[in-house]
Amino acid sequence: MTIRTALVTLLAIALFAWFLSRANLSSVAAEIAHARMDLIVWSIGIAVVMPVLRAVRWRYLLDPVGPTRFGPVLRATIIGFAALALLPARAGDVIRPYLVARTERLNAASVFATIVMERALDIIVVLTLLASFVWLFGGRAILPPAVLAPIQASATLAGGIVIVLMAVMWTLATHPERIERLVASSDRVLPRRVAHSLARLARTFSEGFAVAREPRDLAVAFVLSFPLWVSIAFQAWLVTTAFGIAIPVAASFLIQAMLVIGVAVPTPGAVGSFHEAYRIAVTTFFHAPNNAAVSAALVLHAVSFLTSIVPGVIVMAYDGMSVAGLGRLAGVAREGRPASPDEVRGEETAGASADEVPVLRPSGR
Repeated sequence: MTIRTALVTLLAIALFAWFLSRANLSSVAAEIAHARMDLIVWSIGIAVVMPVLRAVRWRYLLDPVGPTRFGPVLRATIIGFAALALLPARAGDVIRPYLVARTERLNAASVFATIVMERALDIIVVLTLLASFVWLFGGRAILPPAVLAPIQASATLAGGIVIVLMAVMWTLATHPERIERLVASSDRVLPRRVAHSLARLARTFSEGFAVAREPRDLAVAFVLSFPLWVSIAFQAWLVTTAFGIAIPVAASFLIQAMLVIGVAVPTPGAVGSFHEAYRIAVTTFFHAPNNAAVSAALVLHAVSFLTSIVPGVIVMAYDGMSVAGLGRLAGVAREGRPASPDEVRGEETAGASADEVPVLRPSGR
């Protein structure tokens, strides 16, 4: 276990212990036993469509980088989000582009850049939905004045950061050759070979933002982000309602924004951070009883993460991958080298050949 893994594991344990510290566990168990199972089942059903929406949207972002097939993109999406749920440090965000780059014969740095673009779209849509709750769906009348101002200020700040990020990505997309020359000029302080290698990498990464030059693809990806995040928010509303916590449907946009902050903490499976973010949201903003909030957080986390893990494990088994090999694959992806079959299965290997077969099966052409 690395020091980083040990630290994030300790952080997860500490956050989860804090989350449970003020709850009556017997009451929590009773709350879960009496929750409305029909609503929880519906929330599980919604999770089925999310990987499909993500894969469809991602293909539009990938389109300027190169042609892709839906099957490999969907499988990489499912495996990547399982890795996000199982591993720390957002390993799935590295594994997912790595798998697509291998199967579709695309440049890995360019594909990874599309993940950055995807995250920018996610933040924009989450903030847009939050603003719609505050300004269009009565949030100003529901939320206490003491918390309304901080929400508006933080949303405005985050929105400004996203605008700057989008401007940077547009600059990278439209001037990759200038970025290459700029980085290559570092040969004044770095060895020439290193500087030129970094320059080539910077150019291919910049080319991954090519969708910024394609208004149609970018617009479609942006529009597709709304049904995706509305589905995620509605899933949270169903579980919240299942525990008798009465909130308007649009209020789930605020809960969703809090959960996005929670899952940004790099604990394995967002354990502790997800739970506490949800509990704070429903108790602070909607005055939910603490035991009900704790119970709903536990169930929502289970629904959100098990519906990512189970399909991921099934797809990995079909493609000859193992859960044990998933962490090793993340390390291989960060190193930018091909993975050997033994590494994918989770077995020890002395080294990997540069011409190993792709990780995923090339079916679905």
